[in-house]
Amino acid sequence: MTIPARPAALIPRPLMFWTGVALTCAGVGQHVWMFVDSASMDYHMAMMGTSWTMWAAMAAIVAGVLVSGFSVVQPPGTGPSAAPAPAATSRRDRHRLIGVLSFALMVDQMKPATLAFIQPGMRAEFHLGASGIAWLPTVALSGTVLGSLLGGRAADRVGRRATILIASLLFLGTTVCGAMPTFAGVLVMCALMGMAAGGMLPVVYALMTESLPPGRRAAIMVLQAGLTTTGGYMTAAGLAAVLIPLTGWRIAWFAQLPLVLVLIGLNRWIPESAAFAAQRARTRRVPASTLFKRPHRVKTLVVGGYALAWGLVYWGFITFLPSQLESSHPHGMSAATLLFISSLLSIPTCVVAAWLYMRWSAKGTMVVYAALTVTALLLLALVGMNGGRPVLLTAVMLLFAGTAGVIALIGPYTAEIYPLAIRGTAGGWAAAVGKSGGAFGPPLVALILSAPGGMRTAAVLVALPVALAGIAVALRGSDPRSAAAGPGDTTVRLDAELDALVHGAGVPATKAPAPASRTPEKEDAPGGDPDPAR
Repeated sequence: MTIPARPAALIPRPLMFWTGVALTCAGVGQHVWMFVDSASMDYHMAMMGTSWTMWAAMAAIVAGVLVSGFSVVQPPGTGPSAAPAPAATSRRDRHRLIGVLSFALMVDQMKPATLAFIQPGMRAEFHLGASGIAWLPTVALSGTVLGSLLGGRAADRVGRRATILIASLLFLGTTVCGAMPTFAGVLVMCALMGMAAGGMLPVVYALMTESLPPGRRAAIMVLQAGLTTTGGYMTAAGLAAVLIPLTGWRIAWFAQLPLVLVLIGLNRWIPESAAFAAQRARTRRVPASTLFKRPHRVKTLVVGGYALAWGLVYWGFITFLPSQLESSHPHGMSAATLLFISSLLSIPTCVVAAWLYMRWSAKGTMVVYAALTVTALLLLALVGMNGGRPVLLTAVMLLFAGTAGVIALIGPYTAEIYPLAIRGTAGGWAAAVGKSGGAFGPPLVALILSAPGGMRTAAVLVALPVALAGIAVALRGSDPRSAAAGPGDTTVRLDAELDALVHGAGVPATKAPAPASRTPEKEDAPGGDPDPAR
């Protein structure tokens, strides 16, 4: 008689996990109390120094994160003997998964967004100049680059669910950034927080791709990518507007603590990908270098170029745009107006991008938004910062619309065009390359601004890589629909995929059948497609 496989627990060692969470919360709670206790000093903790109590609390946080992180990793050898944990198979499960992962992305996006609001108060408390405070975004964004690479690789090694939980634990531990008495301590915490933020982003898209059935999946992912970016920024802006005037910049980090605790509490609604669980039972490992070998080399370069071009525009050019506009139009458009417009435009922009991506063409949509960004940059180069206000406002609106569409598309597109065994690694690569624009984009654009032509020259030079990236996608980009595998046994297809990846061959794919009319029953079939993007 065959004994049915024992279902794998969502958390392999639950007692260890919650013990670590409790230990981390105790350490964070001690830092919160120290922050509250600094009210008599106007919450300027730079005067307090580092006490032995703070060191003990930090030790508790480090120990708690390590213990909880170890507990969520599936023990070696359990894959073949244990059935995967239940995946999101019903419509209700999938809706719940979409909601929880969207909340996770919103919390993730709040972290880098908060940097813009804490800099004035931090600069005053630590007596920093412009060059000193510039280290904050540089270190934080460098952390996101490293986190994207490590998180994407971890997703393919230890699992999508485990990587999301580890990133959430790092979010919890690094909220104590708001209690650091030294600027060096703030930088260390922001680097770790950046690693967590960078590590979660590509993993969520991989899990969404493997958990939702074909059909509206692509549109859902594009909408999720764009709207959670907007939601994260608006939430961070709202908290900062209400709380910072009351207690200073440090509260912006502590105010996010309840959201992180809710995210960890919702972990039961984040199942492991059934396709990943099946692939994990195979003993073969696909190295990260596979991304740069045939047949994936071209698509990796195309995706990287597209992400890098966006990073140069967003982190480089747009960083200087508000100050340039305010200096050219002192009684006109303000930085606050620009940020509001960018957030507001993200909503219709992402809706249109999702519709085009699903109903028309993934490649075509990416090319359209790249072209829209190039058009806006060239229009800014033509009229300059001293141009008429209506034309200038139109160019700025087009620029924000184009960049919002690009960032909404790149993550879901990358997740769909790569096979399951290296999907997380590929998503991490794309996210890391895009964020790297924050490391060298601002100094590069600052150098260009000192050259003749100023902002006009910068607009032309930044438009060039965007145009090249759009052309590369049009000519050599992969189409997610053409990668659709035909019907067949999941185990056989996973074995074939792993064989192809390990030996450097192309992943066998069958031409997708002609689309048939969908019914609610078919779309809601349990399990959907275990690896819909092959």
